[in-house]
Amino acid sequence: MSNQLDVWKVSKIYETTHGQVEAVSDATFTIQKGEFVSILGPSGCGKSTLMMMMAGLESSSAGGIIDRGKEVTGPRPDVGLIFQDATLLPWATVLDNVLFPIRILKRPRRDYEMRARDLLEMVGLKDFLHQRPAQLSGGMRQRVAICRALILDPPLLMMDEPFSALDAITRDEMNVALLDIWQQNPKTGVFITHSIREAVLLSDRVLVMTRRPATVVQDIKIPFERPRDPSIVESAEFNRLCSELRGHIESGHATSQNNRYRSATSAAATTE
Repeated sequence: MSNQLDVWKVSKIYETTHGQVEAVSDATFTIQKGEFVSILGPSGCGKSTLMMMMAGLESSSAGGIIDRGKEVTGPRPDVGLIFQDATLLPWATVLDNVLFPIRILKRPRRDYEMRARDLLEMVGLKDFLHQRPAQLSGGMRQRVAICRALILDPPLLMMDEPFSALDAITRDEMNVALLDIWQQNPKTGVFITHSIREAVLLSDRVLVMTRRPATVVQDIKIPFERPRDPSIVESAEFNRLCSELRGHIESGHATSQNNRYRSATSAAATTE
């Protein structure tokens, strides 16, 4: 299987009024075609920044990102993006929101309308085509956002904590829905989350990141077969993996703190 996405020694440094802030440091990994990979780490660690660089919406300060043999230098239409907020057009219907990328790219609507209707039926929204976002629940709005991201049938789908704003019950429902969607529309996927259980349920692999400056410290393969039964969350192996990942996150946090302490100590010694 050929590589889908290669991330090599990628770093991101922001210039602020208080000096440089390193958000991501020396991140290196490969995602194979057709894999669903979660990037797991504590809030504010730089996961979203890394995804934005992979999507071409942010430039890296160092390193390189190669997607299907081509260097990522900017945004492109062959990547589907889903964010924490569904970001739907409030004045547009559900169907028009799904077809919005077609309008922006000035492609013939008639070539994509049947696909949009099929996608909405797949996620259980065939009776809501002409409703507006304000008439939908949070979970329904995110289903519309997923359909919009899939309308161009992109080979790569990137999701930045798409269910984090939902209540616990709706979030569980959306995880199950995403398993079903993935089974029917297999893609290469990158999923940003700070939920350990979500990462284990959805993923083929989980990359664990440290606190800022974030780097990948573990790459864990999830052994559950697809199609994946949501009942695996009750299994001993599922809970063992969750415990293992929690340990890696805590270990990475301690390492990050030690590195910052050593850097501060070294800087103090230099100025003396």
